[in-house]
Amino acid sequence: MTQVIDVYDPSDPRLDDFRDLNSIDRRPDLPSGKGLVIAEGVLVVQRMLASRFEPRGFLGTDRRLGELSDDLERTEAPFYRASAEVMADVIGFHLNRGVLAAAPRPPELSISQVIEGARTIAVLEGVNDHENLGSVFRNAAGLGVDTVVFGLGCADPLYRRAVRVSMGHALLVPYAWANSWPGDIELLRDNGFRVLAMTPNPEAQTLATAMEGLARDRVAILVGAEGPGLHARTMRASDVRVRIPMARGTDSLNVATAAALAFYERARR
Repeated sequence: MTQVIDVYDPSDPRLDDFRDLNSIDRRPDLPSGKGLVIAEGVLVVQRMLASRFEPRGFLGTDRRLGELSDDLERTEAPFYRASAEVMADVIGFHLNRGVLAAAPRPPELSISQVIEGARTIAVLEGVNDHENLGSVFRNAAGLGVDTVVFGLGCADPLYRRAVRVSMGHALLVPYAWANSWPGDIELLRDNGFRVLAMTPNPEAQTLATAMEGLARDRVAILVGAEGPGLHARTMRASDVRVRIPMARGTDSLNVATAAALAFYERARR
């Protein structure tokens, strides 16, 4: 069971993993620095403890320690118990969620590893907004998507905001980065995936129609960045172009919303 250590001094070096979370260049979750993964709040910390990310320390109030007592039986990482005021001095702002966990980044998984046994995968290109990215992971977890593959131009899924918005699912839904883009789309096809590219083009098939005949197939759903969408070369590498019918002159939806609709169409079939 985790060791509980009371800390009263915000400058205590044992709290450095949680220091300056709002800093542009000193944040502990920067890959170029400590490269830690930070979980905020009881639910996200619980999901970190259930994931492949192994916390090396916790910082929280006595109340949150009580709420996590059963979960902390599975780890030996120390829990630094502090007041809300000490926590605010350490991290740089008042944290309503009252608890943080910090974990090292494990080795990255390969596409071959994450697609093994998968039936439905999300493939992202140019999704560089952390809130959108976190929302895609939350939607993927809730709607039966097995894994996420990143093409060019995507944000870091382990950035603190992305993990928070995902409600911790960025730690649970496996993901991998493409080494060759869009060349790795061919790797998906070689593994039996039908590759659907989402587009607002009115000449594309509707999402519902395209999904009708794919219930027994492995499916990869490609979504692009807000505004530009998928690159033309990525579109050409896909099997089918699909669209969401729009009304009132609107041409597209937020990328996380559009992805959720695609995930739902896939799940209900």
